[in-house]
Amino acid sequence: MTLTWFGTACFGLEYGEDRILFDPFLELKGGSYAADPQTLLQYDTIFVTHCHFDHLYTVAEFLDSEDADISVFCTKQCCDTLAEFSEDQSNVIQIDAGRSYQIGSILVHVLSGRHIEFQWQHIFDTMSPLRIIRYAGNLPFLFQANRFFREAGQSVVFDINAGGKKLLLLGSLALDPDEQYPESADVLILSYQGNNNLPARAREVLKRLNPKSVVLSHFDNAFPPMFRDVDLRPLRKMMEKEFPGIRVIKPAAGKKMQISLKQTVSGRDKAGR
Repeated sequence: MTLTWFGTACFGLEYGEDRILFDPFLELKGGSYAADPQTLLQYDTIFVTHCHFDHLYTVAEFLDSEDADISVFCTKQCCDTLAEFSEDQSNVIQIDAGRSYQIGSILVHVLSGRHIEFQWQHIFDTMSPLRIIRYAGNLPFLFQANRFFREAGQSVVFDINAGGKKLLLLGSLALDPDEQYPESADVLILSYQGNNNLPARAREVLKRLNPKSVVLSHFDNAFPPMFRDVDLRPLRKMMEKEFPGIRVIKPAAGKKMQISLKQTVSGRDKAGR
């Protein structure tokens, strides 16, 4: 089984002949990493955690692409949003918390999630005047995308079973206090972006889920000036002190990570800058 991070919160999961793409997004001008659209279009099944543009906008583009032959699994809010962009909804499947979806030999169970709370201070710190000027060309898109792509309280977590391994994928750094999540997953895909208290938010999640290993996502500068690269050093220090038994991997964009029965995950390195 392999995992591939394509930037932002986008991951590809492959097990045998089965392939699933999660939360695809093609980064804006000035972003850290630009995925190849044709590479993402090799996946014929897409699952989406929530409806913000950096998780759903590219799906809307793919649905109208002549090169795409995809099935999209997403929440009702996402289905309604996609209907605004594409008339053909025959391959869009609404998912609900508590239900499971079998994709070949991969089982995806949907759990209720939460989105991290945005902070005005974080936004002000990120969108400095210099960065606004530098990336002014992205502002019209960001303004429109934030208007149309709204999460609306419908975030989900994916509990994935394949090849005897359990993966938990979070599209945002928060959990539903009323949901029952499985503990000790082999791999937790942890979104690490959104406010100025990220180590504290990560601590809450890790205490509750206690995974064997963590693969980070969403830490990159995908759509400047709205977001920026996250300094991972405070997370590394917190993990070494409070969770020394959990390996944390900062993936390299576009590079496959092997998930095996003997070794949970082999990737790039431990989290750093």
